[in-house]
Amino acid sequence: MAKVNKRLAVLVGCNYPNTQFELHGCINDVVAMKDLLVKRFGFDPTNIELLTDASAVTGEGSSSVVLPTGENIKAALSKMVSQAEAGDVLYFHYSGHGTRIPKPAHIFGHDEAIVPCDFNLITDVDFRQLVNQLPKGASFTILSDSCHSGGLIDKEKEQIGPSTYRAASSLSYKAKNIPFESILEHLTTLTGINTSDIGTHLLESFGANASLKFLTPQLESELFDF
Repeated sequence: MAKVNKRLAVLVGCNYPNTQFELHGCINDVVAMKDLLVKRFGFDPTNIELLTDASAVTGEGSSSVVLPTGENIKAALSKMVSQAEAGDVLYFHYSGHGTRIPKPAHIFGHDEAIVPCDFNLITDVDFRQLVNQLPKGASFTILSDSCHSGGLIDKEKEQIGPSTYRAASSLSYKAKNIPFESILEHLTTLTGINTSDIGTHLLESFGANASLKFLTPQLESELFDF
């Protein structure tokens, strides 16, 4: 009997309700994407993990609701990649805020990250580690509907979504971006530490669940050296 290839997906929608960074429609985006994956592309609903911060509005703590914290998103992605075999199709869709982390040594002067609901940033290093673990013959599509998403997977040969599309649009929209200064201010209120080093705040707040960029800085050069 021929092997049936799996189709796996992780869908994340962050609206940041009741905050100054609130968005509208990100949860709707991923709910609609789940419907599309099932009805048009043949995904099994049981192979799609949906993470949203909808429960933050209702206050309901249903065990079926998984909040899109940095830890939970990375755990869902790691689980998906660990299940992958040759021929499998993996898909990650993120709708929410992005940000830029200043990095003077970088060619563009910054690195990109997505902003989970708890502000535990997920960086290009985290995504690169996941992609590097993908078995040969499996495909992994990452769609990040956020600002500053172009560098999340540096050095990949296929990246779609030039910024010129925005200039051609007459539609109004709210930028899906939280400035680095706002990220730093928010984390400073959590840690009470007087430093502009974002890594210090993330490690203090999230410990071993912080981004690999700050947990093991030497890993970055190793992961991108290929």
